[in-house]
Amino acid sequence: MISLLVGSSVGFVLSLMLTFYGIKVLRRLKIGDFIQEEIQGAHGHKLGTPTMGGIIFVTAAVAAYLLTYVRFDLTDGLSLSFRPLPIGGILCLVALVGMAAIGFFDDLVKTRRRRSLGLGKAAKFGGQILVAALFAWGAGRAGVITELSFTRPLGIELGALFTVLVLVMLTGAANGANLADGMDGLAGGSAVLMFGAYVVIAFWQVRHSDIYMAVDPLALATISAAMVGALLGFLWWNAPPAHLIMGDVGSHAIGGLLAAVAVLTNTQLLLMVIGGLYVAETLSVIIQVLSFRTTGRRVFRMAPFHHHFSLAGWEEPTVVIRFWIMAGLGVSLGLGMFYADFLALEGLL
Repeated sequence: MISLLVGSSVGFVLSLMLTFYGIKVLRRLKIGDFIQEEIQGAHGHKLGTPTMGGIIFVTAAVAAYLLTYVRFDLTDGLSLSFRPLPIGGILCLVALVGMAAIGFFDDLVKTRRRRSLGLGKAAKFGGQILVAALFAWGAGRAGVITELSFTRPLGIELGALFTVLVLVMLTGAANGANLADGMDGLAGGSAVLMFGAYVVIAFWQVRHSDIYMAVDPLALATISAAMVGALLGFLWWNAPPAHLIMGDVGSHAIGGLLAAVAVLTNTQLLLMVIGGLYVAETLSVIIQVLSFRTTGRRVFRMAPFHHHFSLAGWEEPTVVIRFWIMAGLGVSLGLGMFYADFLALEGLL
């Protein structure tokens, strides 16, 4: 419990301070956002707003997590020692930092070209696959259960298909979070709720290790808590209008870590419920593309569908808050399913 409190509070304070100074630095460097032509009318005020802010909360979350493994000894003066990182935490760092790096290069290309298009699809997807493959290999070496799982393993052995599932989860979650990052606070605020759910799930698995077979659940709960704190510190400066946009570096990091924690807690399919908002955003794009290619008609005014409501006349804060509520409903349903399964196992349901 102490590690969760330290991780979240340090993550918050670091992110709060670093974001304040990061806004100034990025403005000085003239690293601004570029708005899609279709929505420049409603979002034109964001043109030039500093971007790549995800670097800040990723740095804060990583630093806060690592700090929880530092021991302070005051018995004979002040001395510091560093406890070894558990493999589960290392794997989460690989997914978090690796996906953030892909997003960073995507943002870097955008700023250099001064347009909203970054890395090519092949380069971007190839980088995501590389990070996901490295995580999948490490998870296998760490002894992760390779069965299909919902709230826990379902007894369906996947074998080699487990690697495919991990690749789909990490790349899908990274792109889903990226699609949701289109309005001030939308992706960050919803991610706070999702990571909060995984703090609860992973810590519950720590307390009931005889039932659940997660990989280092305390480390998973701690890094999730650190991310909650870091995102809250970042959101402090991004109440509409945003002073700093997270960019792909932030959204990719969010999705990568969410998927990594879901794999290591054996809640693969449950992630689709907890991260239901990101699933809906992704489906809206798929539906839009399929409809236009097959019928020549668009289902939404614009996809992902948060833009549909914006173009329909909803104010941006209205869209964001209502989508936060949607995210909260998914999180509540996911946690309810997880707890109901536990009660059923204990014969209490």
